[in-house]
Amino acid sequence: MIKHPPYLSIAVLSASAMSYEILLMRLFSIIQWHHFAYMVIALALLGYGISGSLLYLLQTRVYQWIYPASILLFALTSLGAFLLAQSFTFNIEELFWDYHQIINLVLIFLLLALPFMFTASAICMTFMVCPGKRAATVYAVDLLGAGIGAIAIIIAMYLLMPEKILTVISLAGVSAVAVAIWELKLPFKRPLLVTLAVAATILIGSSPYISLTYSPYKGLMQTLQIKGTRIIDQRATPLGHLTLVASDEIPLRHAPGLSLTNTSEPLKQLGLFTDADNLTAITRHPESVKSLRYLDHTTSALAYHLQKPAKLLVVGSGTGSDLLQAQYHQVQSIDALELNPQVVELLNNDYKIFAGDVYHNPQTEVHIAEARDFLSNSHNMYDMIQIALIDSANASSSGLYALNESYLYTLEALQLYISRLSPNGYLSITRWIKLPPRDTLKLFATAHQALASLSLDDIDKRMVLIRNWQTSTLLIKNGSFSDHELDLVEQFCNDRLFDQAYTHRLTEGQSNRYNLLSEPFFYQASQRIIANQTDALIDEYKFNLRPATDDRPYFHHFFKWSSFFEAIKLRGKGGMPLIEWGYIILALTLGVTAILSALFILLPLSFTAHETPVGINRWHVLLYFFGIGVAFLFIEIATIQKFLLFLHHPIYAISIALSAFLVFARLGSLTSEWLANSYTHRRIVILATTAISILSISYLYLLDPLFIKLANLAMVMKMLISILLIAPLAFFMGMPFPLAVSSMKRQASNLIPWAWGINGYASVISAGMATLIAIHFGFTAVILSAVMLYVSIIAVFPRKIPLKQLRTTRM
Repeated sequence: MIKHPPYLSIAVLSASAMSYEILLMRLFSIIQWHHFAYMVIALALLGYGISGSLLYLLQTRVYQWIYPASILLFALTSLGAFLLAQSFTFNIEELFWDYHQIINLVLIFLLLALPFMFTASAICMTFMVCPGKRAATVYAVDLLGAGIGAIAIIIAMYLLMPEKILTVISLAGVSAVAVAIWELKLPFKRPLLVTLAVAATILIGSSPYISLTYSPYKGLMQTLQIKGTRIIDQRATPLGHLTLVASDEIPLRHAPGLSLTNTSEPLKQLGLFTDADNLTAITRHPESVKSLRYLDHTTSALAYHLQKPAKLLVVGSGTGSDLLQAQYHQVQSIDALELNPQVVELLNNDYKIFAGDVYHNPQTEVHIAEARDFLSNSHNMYDMIQIALIDSANASSSGLYALNESYLYTLEALQLYISRLSPNGYLSITRWIKLPPRDTLKLFATAHQALASLSLDDIDKRMVLIRNWQTSTLLIKNGSFSDHELDLVEQFCNDRLFDQAYTHRLTEGQSNRYNLLSEPFFYQASQRIIANQTDALIDEYKFNLRPATDDRPYFHHFFKWSSFFEAIKLRGKGGMPLIEWGYIILALTLGVTAILSALFILLPLSFTAHETPVGINRWHVLLYFFGIGVAFLFIEIATIQKFLLFLHHPIYAISIALSAFLVFARLGSLTSEWLANSYTHRRIVILATTAISILSISYLYLLDPLFIKLANLAMVMKMLISILLIAPLAFFMGMPFPLAVSSMKRQASNLIPWAWGINGYASVISAGMATLIAIHFGFTAVILSAVMLYVSIIAVFPRKIPLKQLRTTRM
């Protein structure tokens, strides 16, 4: 036992580990894709679970040396393990051809779990050796440090490039070792501190040589294969890692869906990649508006040929291509919405000479805002709302956005857009073409359902859909399309060799003329949707076309198991591109982490020789810590999703939610320690779980309308409000774990690492489970499942069985 736990080093270690976890999410979004963020959560929890099993088996007695050694190993592996993991290539599309991909994935998992394993070992050892009454305080300090780390990493992402932050986190780990040496009053302080100083110097000196290894399948790496292409600038914020590319020999030309009849050469461009993908183009300022004529030969230009909008809203204005298109059509009033201020700063400042006054002109007013926030708090009505292409064609066609929560294309979003159209105004949405058709048909089905939910008449006459070889554009009108407008649509398509996919007077023979498919799939599916056969179409179709909602915001999720097995059978005949890989990665991540956690957590525990103390029900310990592990993560992940709608970016939502959960769970932990002086541990758990249930269910109904009312606030205010909203829920969620640990401390301290491991295993599998449940049933189902688990743990709270009951049980 130690009288004074090393609180300060625990706080520094926890802050570093949490910063590292969030940084890994950004790093994998940059070097791979967004869906690997789910893997990072599982990795962290896997490391925590493994540590519990190791400590339970070893039952170490040399805390004063193992504790700082564990922190030092975190400092070394936080940088080293990531750099080594980068050397293992993983391509999901080779999974069914090359078994090495599975081996590489497992190795990546194990390497990246190491820093979290060492972090958890240090903290769990402290639980084992500190007095029982100090357990809640240790838990509280751990959570407080992690909460501070979640906030600190956002600040760091504004100041440093992601690869430089890796070094900073490693240095923070080294500093935590130095603090631990001081707190534990270890002998040989001077040589130990000198050694740490040398290690820190080496880390700082190696920092300039640390670089990221991007997936060769990302757009940036493919573009850099073009002769003469080079990176000319890089910027980083939590909202995106921006890379600007120029080509000195072969001109870069980016005009998605450009007609094959176009005869106007696109202007000189610079390529801008966000997170090494999602290509957009900064276009050279035109000497004459006539030089923008090529932008009129894309599907997104259709609405301008039906009516010249007096007031236009461009959603996702980015590098300004849609604004240039509006300037070509002489629109006099443009509201431009862009979420990332750094993109606007690039055009307005550093590259203004090249780009010109894309944003600085009398016709355009730029708003750094998210579309739904802006429209919810604006009284403006628009003659046209244009939603640009905002994702990568490559990743979109591969299904790699399947796990990317997007509130831009949900049913509720389209209802809002339509409600902000002036009479006879148009909503224009352009999407990449996937074959077999997916995105376009899901969008069409969502629009049809949105119009029906608004109780509008003549729904079939309010939509027009056209396509070409690469893009499709859906027009939704606040009114019925007239015959004259449909004549203009037909002329627009014929002049540019575009196909009409849906109008209310279109025939099948007119729908598949220029960009020929084996069958007129777009026409056939849209006709069934208009005929209110959407449910039957969804059931029969090879891909999931069910409209996304705010509760299930997975617009890019098209996966069906039946189609997956069919594609596998056809893998030697070109069937692999039909697989939606994002969903497969989630399922694979869940399977691999479940197996690894079973091997490294449950299996070692099952062979243990340590006896369970008399009177402690081991099954109660298992069920209790498993239940709170799953329930805590379910609510945490669902809360992150809920606040993503309010804060707009995953890193903001993750950092703020985790910080609030950890800091206020700390306060709950400390309060539980104080309450334990007057009430039994089980009684406090009943109070906590009741409060958690009431708050969780209340938030299901209260948060969405509250977010709408607060949507116009500055981001800093939104963050503060988010923390305050999460605070009461997190406060009570911080009680069940330390109360059980404190109870076991007095009766079964050797079971604490075992309980820690069980809790870790539950947390590992719950990260993937929560997402799968959300995809299929919605986040409401995730929260309700968590509530039921919290209520059920009351019956299995680990406490000493009374002697009389114990004798009865044995008899």
